[in-house]
Amino acid sequence: MARRLVEAGHQVKVWRRGLGPVSAAVADADIVITMLRDGPAVEEVLTQALPGLREGATVVEMSTIGPEAVLSLRELLPSSVNLVDAPVLGSVGPAADGTLTVLAGGDLSACRPVLSVFGTVRALGPLGAGAAMKVAVMGALVPAQVLLAETFAYGEAHGVGRQALAEVLAETPLGALAARVAEPARETRYALGLAAKDVRLGAWEGTTMARAAGARLAAAEAAGYADRDVTSIATFVGAAPPSGDAGGRAVRVNPGSVAATNGMYSHAVRVGDMLYVSGQAAFDERGQLVGEGDMTTQAEVIFQNIGKILADQGADFSDIAFIRTYMTDLDMRMEYGAVRRKYLTGTPPASTTVEVSKLFMPGLLLEVDLIVALP
Repeated sequence: MARRLVEAGHQVKVWRRGLGPVSAAVADADIVITMLRDGPAVEEVLTQALPGLREGATVVEMSTIGPEAVLSLRELLPSSVNLVDAPVLGSVGPAADGTLTVLAGGDLSACRPVLSVFGTVRALGPLGAGAAMKVAVMGALVPAQVLLAETFAYGEAHGVGRQALAEVLAETPLGALAARVAEPARETRYALGLAAKDVRLGAWEGTTMARAAGARLAAAEAAGYADRDVTSIATFVGAAPPSGDAGGRAVRVNPGSVAATNGMYSHAVRVGDMLYVSGQAAFDERGQLVGEGDMTTQAEVIFQNIGKILADQGADFSDIAFIRTYMTDLDMRMEYGAVRRKYLTGTPPASTTVEVSKLFMPGLLLEVDLIVALP
C-alpha cells in the first residue's frame, strides 16, 4: 500500500516500532494512516503520536478494530484532527494491485483521493460505519471457512476425498470459498491469528457461530498456526478426529501484541468462558524490563499489556473477576493504586495484594495476575 502511494506521486514516510518516536514520524503530515494489529496497539501508537500531529491533519485508521474502538480514538484525538475509519477487504495481492475495497466512515473530503489509490472506496456513513462493516463481513467469511474446514474433515473421515467434495461445492454458492479452503495457502495472505481476532470482534452477546469459530481458531493458534494463512484451519481440523475435541478444553493464549514468553508458560489460558492470565510484569514489546525502580511506570506498562491480552480475547477491564498483586514494597501501594484506578473503574473486582521479598528478575517491583469472565 505504501508503494502504491509512492507510485501515485505522494510523499510517504513509513513508521514501525523500533524506528524512533512516532511523534517525529507524523510531524507535518497532512494524512496519517494507521494499519496495526488491534485496538490497544492503535491507541498506544496514536497516544505517542499526539505531540506530532498538526492541526488540520487527518488520521485514517485502516486496522480492523471495530466501531467501539474507533469512537474511543475520536475521544483521544484533539478536535482539530479529523478521524476517518477505513479498513479494507482484500489481502496481499489486491493491496499490491490497488484493487482493495476500502470501507470508509466519517468525513472523507481530505483523504478520498489518497484512499482511491488503494482501490474502490465505499463511503458508508458516519465515523465507525466502515469499522462496523468490516467486522460484519468478517463475521460471515471467517466462520464460513471454519465450517468448510470441518466439512472437509468430515468428508475425509467418511471416505469422501477433499477434491471431490470441493468439485461438488463448486456448484453451490460456497464454491469460491470452498476452493480456497480445500487447498490451504502456503503464503500467508490473511493470518489465522488475525482472523481469530477479527471474528472475536463480531462475537456479540447471543451469537453462536462466531463464538464457535473463534474457539476453533483459538485452538489452532495455541497449536502454532497463528502466523499461517487462515485457510490452514483446514489442515488443523483435518489433523484431529471429527468427533474429537481439537485443542483440548484448556486453550493457550499468547497474543502477538505482547512480548513472547520464555516458553515455560503461556500469557493466559482460556477454559470455557473463563480466562486465567499469568503474572504480568513490566516488559516492553522486545521483552526488555521497563521502569526499573519506578512503580508508576511499571504499573502503566503492566496494565497496558493486560489490556492487550484482554482485547485479544474480546474482553476489557470490566470483565476482570479477580486480580492479585505482588509488590516488593507495600509502601509504594499509593503509586500503584493511582495507576490501577485509571484502568479499573466503577465497582472493583475481587482483589488480593501481598508483599513479597523479591520477584523473578532484579528490578521488578510488581507482578499482577488475573481471572477474567469472558463476554
